[in-house]
Amino acid sequence: MTKKYVGAVDQGTTSTRFMIFDHEGKVIGSHQMEHEQIYPKPGWVEHDPMEIWARTQDVIKGALEKSHVDASELAAVGVTNQRETTVVWNKKTGKPYYNAIVWQDTRTDKICNELAKDGGQDRFRTKVGLPLATYFSGPKIKWMLENVPGLREDAEKGDAYFGNIDSWEIWWLTGGPNGGAHVTDVTNASRTMLMNLETLDWDEDMLKVMGIPRSMMPEIRPSSDPKVYGYTPKDGPFGMAIPVAGALGDQQAALVGQTCYSVGEAKNTYGTGCFMLLNTGTKPVQSKSGLLTTLAYKFGDAPANYALEGSIAITGALVQWLRDNLGMISTSAEVEELAKSVEDNGGIYFVPAFSGLFAPYWRSDARGVIVGLTRYINKGHIGRAALEATAFQTREVLDAMNKDSGVNLKALKVDGGMVYNELLMQFQADILGVPVVRPQVAETTALGASYAAGLAVGFWNNLDDLRTNWQIAHTWKPKMGDEERDRLYKGWLKAVERTFNWVE
Repeated sequence: MTKKYVGAVDQGTTSTRFMIFDHEGKVIGSHQMEHEQIYPKPGWVEHDPMEIWARTQDVIKGALEKSHVDASELAAVGVTNQRETTVVWNKKTGKPYYNAIVWQDTRTDKICNELAKDGGQDRFRTKVGLPLATYFSGPKIKWMLENVPGLREDAEKGDAYFGNIDSWEIWWLTGGPNGGAHVTDVTNASRTMLMNLETLDWDEDMLKVMGIPRSMMPEIRPSSDPKVYGYTPKDGPFGMAIPVAGALGDQQAALVGQTCYSVGEAKNTYGTGCFMLLNTGTKPVQSKSGLLTTLAYKFGDAPANYALEGSIAITGALVQWLRDNLGMISTSAEVEELAKSVEDNGGIYFVPAFSGLFAPYWRSDARGVIVGLTRYINKGHIGRAALEATAFQTREVLDAMNKDSGVNLKALKVDGGMVYNELLMQFQADILGVPVVRPQVAETTALGASYAAGLAVGFWNNLDDLRTNWQIAHTWKPKMGDEERDRLYKGWLKAVERTFNWVE
């Protein structure tokens, strides 16, 4: 049969889906399933890796069935994933030694503080592009090696494999214990604190500092790999051999899906957290403003592209919190109506530092606050302040990006679940003072992984093919006056300061 489509496994923080795209980048089929969020202690967040793999198989079969696509029509499969979420498993049995430790988890703060005693939080930044923070995989692996019985011995013997979720998925997709490929791509590797930004290989000094045997580490490959990572087995969810040829961390996948291939192009993804990436070209730019230096993508033998990233921990997760913890709304979509029930935030600000603050502060001692409360405030104001928090945090990141790159952004390309919230998107344009642009395919994370896989096998010929697929669906232009913008933003910055030093 002719190869008409490319598929992508999109393994996110709260759910997994499989999406099928045609040559124009249009969605042909999709199936999505949630998985359990496990909170064993305050600040600890875990997932069951076996549940994630089970969901992955289910959504692949579901999407193929729903769309009436035969697996033989797929040219290739790509993978995109929640980054930094850390799995360690036995290479012979495929059994995880412990639950996956999720990117939001803060249990490694003691490890990070200990390492920061000699040289501070930016001790390794020039080498790996990242500050010492609980966010990244390296300290999580160290924690597992020190706390999971029997793991250190197996790791020393060479029986234990580490991977972010991309590696876990690719290993199973290509056969698991029966010859599965133990690989990662440059973007995911750049989120571990263990990859050298210049050599794009595991850094021996970093492995030594973290006490991690090199035998645990996957091979680092291009994000789009003509040599392909491996093939799906006949007894796998596709029932036949299909090349697995592309992988990108979710935020880099969105950058690729938004076709930000030129220096100075940026996108912002609104999901559980919020992530803005700016393409800085083929040289890493070191941030002086609290941003991360990260890999944007590497296509085949071409030089790798780098990006500056502003990571915000809690955005969409705040809406889920209003729904699940407070019962203020019964579905996430209802937050817009709740916020529209009032004209403004009533003078309150909601800073959701539930697991500390990420960019540009990197404060694990911060905790969430609602400030400015009076008797006047009702749940509509809280709903509105929750949405505004996303826009304010994005403004802080954009300011840092402008400072680091010396390039003033002219418009912001946006994607992710929250971009269908008109109120939020208008407020985002207002508080940034630049237009906010949503593309026709807002599911750019899965699209980016499809692009990487499709480029690898020649389904698409080059980046221009991909650029022609990108179409604008909606643009929000700023309507707010400068004075009002400055007043609101000043209040926000004051509120953020109130979150500091809460945890001793």
